[in-house]
Amino acid sequence: MSVSFKLNGKDLSLELDPQTLLLEALRNDLEMNGPKFGCGLAQCGACAVLLDGVSVRSCVTPLAAIEGKSVTTLEGLGDRTNPHPLQSAFIEAQAIQCGYCSNGVIITAAALLKSNPSPSDTEMRQALSGHLCRCGAQPRMLKAVARAGEILSGDKP
Repeated sequence: MSVSFKLNGKDLSLELDPQTLLLEALRNDLEMNGPKFGCGLAQCGACAVLLDGVSVRSCVTPLAAIEGKSVTTLEGLGDRTNPHPLQSAFIEAQAIQCGYCSNGVIITAAALLKSNPSPSDTEMRQALSGHLCRCGAQPRMLKAVARAGEILSGDKP
């Protein structure tokens, strides 16, 4: 059966079982390495992607749920030559230590900043609370999200 959707702005159709998990299709069939397999239970956030602009856990999302929708992965936010402000801010703040959680944190932060480019510290903490980070990089991540918000809202250069 075919499932059609947009991936990082490009129309695509996959001939896979509609119950195949989105994370499996992204990593195994589409070579998207941003989303990571962490817990497989939607608990850690490493597999987060944007589905029509909302952060979702791809490890529990079947392909049937994305029919006709738009999926954005970390690779779709920006690249080396044109990084998203979050990607630049994470590098600038040295907010990535081991890097395993960074995909989910950046994806969820992108959804947050799209709806609220100037979130408070509490709003950032609440939005990112479902992402497990064992390295202790959270303070730098919050600094990076705040910095990206400043860039996106035009508050600071």
